[in-house]
Amino acid sequence: MSENRIRPIKAYKNAAFLNSPSARMIRILSEMVEPDSRLRKYKVRNTVVFFGSSRFISRDKADSNLQEVRAKMAQQIPLEPHALEIAERDLRLSRYYEDAAELSERLTLWFKKLESEGIRAHICTGGGPGIMEAANLGSSRAKGRSVGFNISLPMEQWPNAFQTRELSFEFHYFFIRKFWFVYLAKALIVFPGGFGTFDELFELLTMIQTRKTTKSLPVVLYGSEYWNDVVHFDSMVKWGTISPEDRELFAVFDDVDQAYAYLEKELTEHFVKFERARNRKKG
Repeated sequence: MSENRIRPIKAYKNAAFLNSPSARMIRILSEMVEPDSRLRKYKVRNTVVFFGSSRFISRDKADSNLQEVRAKMAQQIPLEPHALEIAERDLRLSRYYEDAAELSERLTLWFKKLESEGIRAHICTGGGPGIMEAANLGSSRAKGRSVGFNISLPMEQWPNAFQTRELSFEFHYFFIRKFWFVYLAKALIVFPGGFGTFDELFELLTMIQTRKTTKSLPVVLYGSEYWNDVVHFDSMVKWGTISPEDRELFAVFDDVDQAYAYLEKELTEHFVKFERARNRKKG
């Protein structure tokens, strides 16, 4: 008489268990270990991180949208409320998309020159649209590899097309994603953005202020008109909620040339020269 045998499923292949509350620590650990393994494989240990709004679009797309709105108005085709105002605003704000792409491209070209000295650095973004897309695009134009730390969201965020496919990650936990942003970062560039951008910026400024991160980490806020309008840093000093020296934790720029010059200087002083010294010791 033959026995009807059933082999039990192994715990690490049990999808129901792995997606249950009991396995939360395993999922968290996976988002620590798998990215580390893949980043090491592709020799990504140093990044310059771009943050900013996911809503900004390229100048070409914004201009095309505006022309379409104007054409519909001329033909008296009904439009969504404030369509013209929104299209004009998108075109005005597209300068940030273009500047992010240019700054990323220039940094990547510099990084590629440093590779001859055994120094490696990569552009890193949150992997989505807007400023993230622009920074990945700029790196792609320079024929560099770039990282995308994507996050699963209720309103699905699809990875932009310009991040390097092998370096495109998908996180569930915001705090693990933030860890990878900070852990590898040698500089942070923050363009105008919303809640997510502020969350990332202020958590990092808090870490620098409280010396929870001890490495020298230049922080660039790009777009003084936006930052001065939305965040009153000087008023925070006046009210005593931050110290005057906390205003020195970041630099504000409106020009790609000036931002690039500052970053090249700071990165050379606090990153490149140490990499050169370490490489000399290895040699």
